[in-house]
Amino acid sequence: MIKKFEAALAGLLYTLRTQVNMAIHLGAAVAVFLLGYYFQLEGWEWGVLILTVTLVLAAETFNTALELAVNLSCPHYHPLAQKAKDVAAGAVLVTALGAVIAGILIFLPKFLRAF
Repeated sequence: MIKKFEAALAGLLYTLRTQVNMAIHLGAAVAVFLLGYYFQLEGWEWGVLILTVTLVLAAETFNTALELAVNLSCPHYHPLAQKAKDVAAGAVLVTALGAVIAGILIFLPKFLRAF
């Protein structure tokens, strides 16, 4: 069982080391969590933020896995392989945009009251 967790951690670390977007997403997550602490978010707000951050990080990880699998199965350029990669990247974009919207809905009123 521990081997499975080690493999999962290795996959996460690989994604972080090789994907610039994963580092950007993690940096944004840290910033959002610090803002949440500063504004003393309510429990449901934390829940929404944790869920959206988790979805974005998972989508980025799935995207990386799909890109690796496509590259392995089709080492030369193929338009369908490119479409598969584009669709997976689009899924990351959808989750990231959803997270931004959730962040705006949660934080904008707090910023407006504070400043």
